[in-house]
Amino acid sequence: MARGRRLPLASLALVLGFAGPDAAAGPVPTEAAYVPVPATTFTSVIESEPATKSVAIAAYSMRTEPVTNAQFLAFVGANPQWRRDRVPSVFAEGRYLGHWQGPAELGEQALPDQPVTRVSWFAAQAYCESEGARLPSWLEWERAASASATLEDARKDPAWRQQMLDWYAKPSRDALASVGGEANLFGVRDLHGLVWEWVDDFGAMMVTSDSRDQNDPDRLKFCGAAAMSLRDRDNYALLMRIAMLSSLQAVDTTNNLGFRCARDGAATP
Repeated sequence: MARGRRLPLASLALVLGFAGPDAAAGPVPTEAAYVPVPATTFTSVIESEPATKSVAIAAYSMRTEPVTNAQFLAFVGANPQWRRDRVPSVFAEGRYLGHWQGPAELGEQALPDQPVTRVSWFAAQAYCESEGARLPSWLEWERAASASATLEDARKDPAWRQQMLDWYAKPSRDALASVGGEANLFGVRDLHGLVWEWVDDFGAMMVTSDSRDQNDPDRLKFCGAAAMSLRDRDNYALLMRIAMLSSLQAVDTTNNLGFRCARDGAATP
């Protein structure tokens, strides 16, 4: 689950031929607020190794809100190689920003204050790099998302869990709300109830090489047996998120998947 070193997207673009006078990501002409999340010892719902109960998470800073359509439009304007009519298929599949009215125009289906969706992992990471940041790891996201407005870790709070389940019960066809929901204890908003979010290490979230192999032959009968090897299996909403993220490829885009960025250390801009 540790976040490894990765080639920056600007360098990766050059390696794959995504080059030219505007290939390197330029600055985003918008300001974003980051808040510190203190270092801690945290028990994740993902049991990465048997008998490992908790891991140390260093202090980091997280964007207070998901990236919006208006902010991503500004990024595309500064970095036109990420327009939907220019981005190579190796970095984004065909639905990338497909709900925008045009390659550089939002339209009625993508309002400025709504979170941007239908973005690939590559595009999300490139945006974060342009902001001097990166995508958060799963542990960083889960740590921040475990807080309520009053508790640093609200995962055992029945009222908090019910809020999570109420969101998952809403029809996905409902129009997205704007960013700016209630802040949690750290000052981070919209971790729940708006969109699902990319994390840096989404591809490393498989439980085992074969998640059905749990030393119990009866478990092999169930296609959802991967969840049976996770901690806190009653936290259905969180397990749904893990299942969705672990099924994706980096080029994929979906209607309800956005992102936010994080920075090493607890300093704010």
